[in-house]
Amino acid sequence: MPMRPLALALALALAPAASARAADAAPAARPEALHLEPGAVARHQIVAVGRDVLVQGEALAGVAALDGSVRIEGSVAGDVTVLGGDAVLAATASVAGDVHVLGGTLRAERGARLGGRSVAYPTFSRAWLTLLEGPSLGLSSSSPLVIAAKLGLVAAWLALCLLLFATGGRSLLATAEEVRLEPLRCFTTGLVGIASAALTALLFSAVLPPLVAVPILVLVALAALLAKLWGMVAIFHALGDAVTRRVARRRLLALHAAVFGVLILGALKFVPYAGVWAWSAATLVGVGAALRTKFGRREPWFVGDVPAAALSRP
Repeated sequence: MPMRPLALALALALAPAASARAADAAPAARPEALHLEPGAVARHQIVAVGRDVLVQGEALAGVAALDGSVRIEGSVAGDVTVLGGDAVLAATASVAGDVHVLGGTLRAERGARLGGRSVAYPTFSRAWLTLLEGPSLGLSSSSPLVIAAKLGLVAAWLALCLLLFATGGRSLLATAEEVRLEPLRCFTTGLVGIASAALTALLFSAVLPPLVAVPILVLVALAALLAKLWGMVAIFHALGDAVTRRVARRRLLALHAAVFGVLILGALKFVPYAGVWAWSAATLVGVGAALRTKFGRREPWFVGDVPAAALSRP
């Protein structure tokens, strides 16, 4: 059990960097699989990033793979966690712990022995990579498909700015002000919020029955997505307003500043490495600002956070 949160935290931390390397390099042969040969014993956890794992020996701890598949032909005493790949349990495989596959499929051949739970979410990793603005894995950054996808995302962000400023302009401005005043605290809050959501989803999927866990997972994913969308529009406004103030020495209308911010960050999407990290950092800051301001309402999340003097008012 303790290895699953560690593997997921590692995956979330490394997802933007791994995506950047895969997207900015021309398609090439996949690195050789990490191979635990027959008769070999691994006493510590096996972790692979961007490559497959083949276990034919004996793994005394867990096995984790990011952007790679895992094939078990020997024995694993711990858990098997796969993000962005498939898991295959051969007929001779023996896994004492749980098997979690996020963004791939799980196939167990006849005769395979599994001591714990088996959970597979084929689209889970794609959802989190989208949340972190990771580009398409395995495609060059100059690929027409990648360029078209990025332009489509920029157009979607522009449409979202129009919608949110038309329905909640004042609240968005309050969130944007929080970004301007406390960017580091917003970043920390966003990092803690996303990590907590991921670990909560993983915990519920491991402990609760599917009939109860699936609706909770959907709610967690929707809450994270709403916080990202709201926070990113606030980021666009704060960035556009700050740049125009310093460069043009003037203030734009709120919607114009947000559109300008979309264009600035949209241009960064096409810059190798810098674009991925800039959007990932902006996502964390935006989510944190949305949570800190309660989507611009600046109200406490819990009744206990309200000062006693406020509660005593008639």
